[in-house]
Amino acid sequence: MHRVQLHYTLTRDASEALVRHPLIDLLQAVDAKGSISAAARALRLSYRHVWGELKRWENELGNELIVWEKGQSARLSEFGAKLMWAERQAQARLSPQIDALRADLERAFAVAFDPSAHVLTLYASHDDALPALRAHAVRQGNLHLDIRFTGSVDAIRALNEGRCVMAGFHTLQHTTGKTLTERSYKPLLQPGQHKIIGFAQRTQGLMVARGNPLGLHALQDLATRRARFANRALGSGTRVVFDELLAQAALASSDIEGYTHTEPSHAAVAQAVAAGQVDAGLGIAAAAQGAGLDFVPLADERYHLVCLKSALAQPGVLALLQLLQTPAWQAELAGIAGYAPLHSGEVLSLRKVLPWWDYRREKTHPSALSARKA
Repeated sequence: MHRVQLHYTLTRDASEALVRHPLIDLLQAVDAKGSISAAARALRLSYRHVWGELKRWENELGNELIVWEKGQSARLSEFGAKLMWAERQAQARLSPQIDALRADLERAFAVAFDPSAHVLTLYASHDDALPALRAHAVRQGNLHLDIRFTGSVDAIRALNEGRCVMAGFHTLQHTTGKTLTERSYKPLLQPGQHKIIGFAQRTQGLMVARGNPLGLHALQDLATRRARFANRALGSGTRVVFDELLAQAALASSDIEGYTHTEPSHAAVAQAVAAGQVDAGLGIAAAAQGAGLDFVPLADERYHLVCLKSALAQPGVLALLQLLQTPAWQAELAGIAGYAPLHSGEVLSLRKVLPWWDYRREKTHPSALSARKA
């Protein structure tokens, strides 16, 4: 079976055909003009080029396209005629869809040719507010957010490797002492090199079936009632948060039935609960609401955006900072279940937002002293 490949062309000239194929153009010209030489003149091509292309396509498709007989005009073979018929059928049936596809492509490429438009690549932990921000940005101006959802740890790594301009991750609002959050993120972030941009506060909690039939109100209830749990994958910010909450509750992963059962997003966890595959999962209120579930708040967290200090002067980053500070966006963010603006659009100190760099502690710690002497 022969496969169809679609290609498109960027041009300043308008074209009436929605999808063009060079072979069909050749066949139409030969059919209309009755000879290769006349077809070549009509197409403003050389005879040699048209002849060579017809022969090449006959070899490619394994069928004769043109019938030549002495004293007779050139005419399409039965196979060539069927190709022309297939073209007419496809154009007639698919023209609305093709026209819509072309319009979408033209809108997308219009951004590339618009000097006032900016595209900002963002790798981020899964979050319901970011798609809303992307749509809001398009409605309000010429900022286009290219968002790739991945785990928080992977998002910051992508930033450090130059695969994106900005990353999104989240941490619990209140933590003290050495924590899993610190161990996960501190090696990836450097004061003076990275800058935190305020985005939002959101609530994480247990997503449970309507009415909370098992009476799950805390992580301890997951263990005592042997509730089936849906976790998030390693490297995701919510997995880090869950492990942090387990440690605070003096629980081990082995105490949670389904700790190794992972889902790729908040929405996927919510769907697993709604389908009865599990009894609970950790996630955001918006995902629970979207799936018709009840939500048991457990902890508030800050959702951060982070970029390199050198990126702060980029037009796309400046446009985003301005957008995040507008009352219109902050009102829309506050309307999402479980979300509230928090220093939205402000450039913040890494040391102040993430209390992991306690230099007084490091100066008095024996290992720090020995390292300095070395």
